[in-house]
Amino acid sequence: MVDEWIKEIKRDFHPDKVGMILVHNGVVRGTSKEGGLVKGMILSVDRKLLASKVEELKKKEGIAEIRAWLNEGELHVGDDIMYLLVAGRFRTDVLPVLQELLTTVKKDVVKEKEIM
Repeated sequence: MVDEWIKEIKRDFHPDKVGMILVHNGVVRGTSKEGGLVKGMILSVDRKLLASKVEELKKKEGIAEIRAWLNEGELHVGDDIMYLLVAGRFRTDVLPVLQELLTTVKKDVVKEKEIM
């Protein structure tokens, strides 16, 4: 999936618009933040809020494209939770947008319940 996204962006956007592509891949960890063993998680996604945030962030200066895929349902240790991709001109354009998108996803878009 991510490889295809990158190929599409390189094909569809002029090189002046894309000097950096950042990807975040969230994975179900085997331990909780408190250190307990995790068997998996149940994840639900507010897809409308996600789409709205992606469209908002695409309008920022220096951003060419944003892609997001979030898993949903019962996940197991090692499963992918999400892929986020932000492409743009410079590191100074792309890094803060990826950070804002990831923070919004973790805080507002997904609801997670760890299975211990």
